Amino acid sequence: MTPGSNGASTPEDDDPFGYLYADGQANGAQPPSGGYGYPNSVNRVRPVGTRQYGQQGPAAQAPKQQGTYGQPNANYAAPETLPGAAPTASSQLPGNRGGHGGGGRGRGPNTKGLLIGAVAVVAAVVIGISVAMIGGDDDKDDKSGNQADASPTQSQTSEPSPSATNEEAPDDEAGLPALDAKALRLDGGTVQASEIKGAKAEGGVYVAGFNKVGAKVTWTVDGIKESERYRLYVRYGIPGVDADATLVVNGKADSRPFGLKNFGNLPEGDWEKGWQTSWANVNLNKGTNTIELVCNEGNQCNANLDQFWLTEEPPS
Repeated sequence: MTPGSNGASTPEDDDPFGYLYADGQANGAQPPSGGYGYPNSVNRVRPVGTRQYGQQGPAAQAPKQQGTYGQPNANYAAPETLPGAAPTASSQLPGNRGGHGGGGRGRGPNTKGLLIGAVAVVAAVVIGISVAMIGGDDDKDDKSGNQADASPTQSQTSEPSPSATNEEAPDDEAGLPALDAKALRLDGGTVQASEIKGAKAEGGVYVAGFNKVGAKVTWTVDGIKESERYRLYVRYGIPGVDADATLVVNGKADSRPFGLKNFGNLPEGDWEKGWQTSWANVNLNKGTNTIELVCNEGNQCNANLDQFWLTEEPPS
């Protein structure tokens, strides 16, 4: 069988879908009846681009395409942009500026809030460390017993200082008064004596009888030029055993005993070798003052008294 022309034929004989094309329609092609051969089928064939879904009336014109790069394409749009469509969850979020027509970008993370939070955490850590360090120092001080001493009273001294056994009243120490014990006013059974050797007072005279409650000696101090703090020295003799007394300045008794201790660790029972010196800081007024050494209840007063003198308080 040789190839050849079979004669004129209709477009529908050549192509059953020729009616869909412009040249087929020009040649009289008609769509088949009966819905493509399916029984009771409905033929609703329309040209491409003219079919509408869910609408009545004439077909809407297809929107023109936008050719500019970066501009929205009308042939494709998100459902939420169609008229009457509900907004999406993302478009309702606070601060979302990325919707159509907004022209902006979504907000980034809140770096300022993060920075403030970080600073607050660091500050809390520093405060906690500081409190722990301060608390540790307080505990350490409490355990070691380091506490500030109260301000000295008129005649208060932290601890009398030992001195050489041959120390005696200096000659005119900065113009401050000094006297031998025999010049003191004696009360309560105190008397002058000279049997025990070693007293520095003139003639070796000292005050004895100070070893009972009520015994007292008084020094009336004249010529104090300035109201300030001074140091009172007392030279005394003991038989190698600690003693003490009550110091009273201008009628005010010191709360702590005036120590007449055996600072030199001298042999017990030897009065002649037991001469030594003690001191206390006292506040004196300008002019005349009274200084008393008293044997009160609770004092151990077995001592002889030799000399009294004043000096300026050494700088601390």
